[in-house]
Amino acid sequence: MTISRRQLLRWLVGTGVFGFSGAAYAFGVEPRFRLAVQRHEVRPATWPRGMKLRIAAIADPHLGEPYMPLDRYSEIVETANAQNPDLIVLLGDYGAEHSLITRRVPMVDFARASAQLSAPLGVYAILGNHDWWDDPDAQHAGHGPVRVQRHLEDQGIRVLHNDAVRLDNGGKPFWLLGLGDQLALLAHYDREQSGVHDLAATLAHLDGDDAPALLLAHEPDIFPQVPDRVALTLCGHTHGGQVRMFGYSPIVPSGFGNRYAYGHIIEEERHLVVSGGLGCSNLPIRLGVPPEITLVDLA
Repeated sequence: MTISRRQLLRWLVGTGVFGFSGAAYAFGVEPRFRLAVQRHEVRPATWPRGMKLRIAAIADPHLGEPYMPLDRYSEIVETANAQNPDLIVLLGDYGAEHSLITRRVPMVDFARASAQLSAPLGVYAILGNHDWWDDPDAQHAGHGPVRVQRHLEDQGIRVLHNDAVRLDNGGKPFWLLGLGDQLALLAHYDREQSGVHDLAATLAHLDGDDAPALLLAHEPDIFPQVPDRVALTLCGHTHGGQVRMFGYSPIVPSGFGNRYAYGHIIEEERHLVVSGGLGCSNLPIRLGVPPEITLVDLA
């Protein structure tokens, strides 16, 4: 097929307009104004049949103006409550650090807004890498608690750090496990970058108990080490790559690339759900993976 000069010019102009409008949308619209409720129905073999549980997950809000101001987060809290979840979990990375924020949102204000979350079985949280990296005292000491943990706990939200809580769902017990962050401690003059996670200690809470278990972990890279004993692992961190087209994300902050980038993943009958999250890291850009509240229905 022969293409004329006029046709080529029209194609180039159209491509340029599309590229500009796509970039404008990715920077100015999707990360700032869109909000999805992404639903997953999960049926793990190790979850008791007929034991229904709805979980609303809030991951990676990265609060900071103009993209995630406090009033927008408050609207997200209202939307999460409106899904009538049995349990609400916060999956880490609560503050923004990218260079284009115009004002930081104090984490004490974030914690107060999070206190408005409501579910019959409670609200529980874990910490992400940015929560650790944003606390110089914790970095220097090499351990927590980090500041946002104290703020959340002051508001009655329990933060699980290699810890577990046994919950009762209509007379049927289950365990909620929370893993310490896998990238928590930045390289220091006397140490390499390391995590504060201890999967063995977290799983030890299940010893002698046959109730089903759920695991919260900020980064999904732990998933290959999670045993069949855990019915579902729920993670954030990746933001779905922030740019995701046709099921592929060009850049994913994971050693496994697209394997654990986003969504419901099943490997050897083990279930993982990776939330696309709400905010942005490095650059305030989202395309093809709008900010989401992740809603998981277990049965």
